Amino acid sequence: MKKNFWKRLGKRVGVIALAAGAAFMLAACSNSSSSGKDVKITILQGKVENNKQFKQIAKEYEKSHPNVKIEVTSIGGGTQYDPVLKTRISSGNAPTIFSLAGPADVKQFKAHEADLSDTKAAKAAQPGTLDAVKNEQGKAVGLPFNVEGYGFVYNKKVFEKAGIDPESLTTVDKLTAAVKQLDAQKDQLGIKGVFALPGKEAWIMSDHLLNLYVAQDYNGNAQKLYKSKKMAFSKNADMKTMLDLQKDYSIKPVMQMDYSAQVNQYFSQGKAAMIQQGDWIYPTVEGIDKDFAKNSVGMIPIPVPGEEGKLPVGTSLYWAVNSKKSTAEQKAAKNFLDWLYTSKAGKKDVVNTLHFVPAYKGYDNFKMQDPLTSVVFKYSQEHKTTGWAFPGYTGTSWDPDVAQPNLQKYLSGKQSWDKTVQNMTDGWAKQQKSANN
Repeated sequence: MKKNFWKRLGKRVGVIALAAGAAFMLAACSNSSSSGKDVKITILQGKVENNKQFKQIAKEYEKSHPNVKIEVTSIGGGTQYDPVLKTRISSGNAPTIFSLAGPADVKQFKAHEADLSDTKAAKAAQPGTLDAVKNEQGKAVGLPFNVEGYGFVYNKKVFEKAGIDPESLTTVDKLTAAVKQLDAQKDQLGIKGVFALPGKEAWIMSDHLLNLYVAQDYNGNAQKLYKSKKMAFSKNADMKTMLDLQKDYSIKPVMQMDYSAQVNQYFSQGKAAMIQQGDWIYPTVEGIDKDFAKNSVGMIPIPVPGEEGKLPVGTSLYWAVNSKKSTAEQKAAKNFLDWLYTSKAGKKDVVNTLHFVPAYKGYDNFKMQDPLTSVVFKYSQEHKTTGWAFPGYTGTSWDPDVAQPNLQKYLSGKQSWDKTVQNMTDGWAKQQKSANN
């Protein structure tokens, strides 16, 4: 009996050992297939102000995912993104992950857009944030970078010294009076101008400023504007008033000023009382003067008749994954984006490193890390926001070929405002007619 017992036990141990060995081999094979060979992800993104931070995050991800290599290239600061992307695609050097600016880009690059509907990030996206990047089949082909807001970013110390409460500037009349007061005290305040309006960067006028006056006709809905045959621009006189105010009281020469001069040279060094910009400039300002960024920077809404006290908040850029890349490369790209927006480490980077206001659920325990994103978050939580309609035309030829040059002609005194408005609305109708033929 004892002999047979040990014999049977030996057989059982052998079977168990064999089974364990097989399980180990299967697990090893499984791990090997999930990690796979080394995969390289190339990212071409349009937020040049976050270039340093994205590269830092890429290195962090590589450390915890040694089989993945990430190469980040950032486009912006005077260079149009879409032409660079088109060139990369046509030359056979298309990126794995690229940026979409809205419905026009979804249509333009549809041959290269992977379905992202089943990603963790897409499922965590806040309601409405995927609407602008759904394809004809209703599938999400983009993931929002973040939620952003813009207005007048101001120098707290300058306003305090001038005795002006920026929060009280809720109407155009109140803002105008404050601007004139600041201008009269330029020497005492140590500023070169009230504003720093970058005439070289026409998108600041054609996208952000124009949006405030066009969005009202479309309830802030980018898709509604994108599908509109004619552009309603009923509030154009209000835009002229605000554009003229910035131009007249800006550091000169306006037409030679670019983004870098506006943000780096003038505002970050205390030479302008305020600039029309958004929460995305904080990392740049912080990189120039950390103390100034932390203690002297604030943001207020641009007063718009009928929309007083509201901050324009929305999403300007979305991540897309190139469907022409290998399955392994696409999977690695989706995994990276899921990690960035849904993992504990990724969420910390979104809020603390990128200074993003997240467009995703699951961030209730996070606190915005700088005064500008805090303003955007506050207005969002209080539902004191207006929508972004401009993604309905960014990515179309109308923005760089019609809106921007016409606004620059007006700024430089070469064209009347009425002619500028006529050219812009006629140009929109012409583009839409051509697109639908």
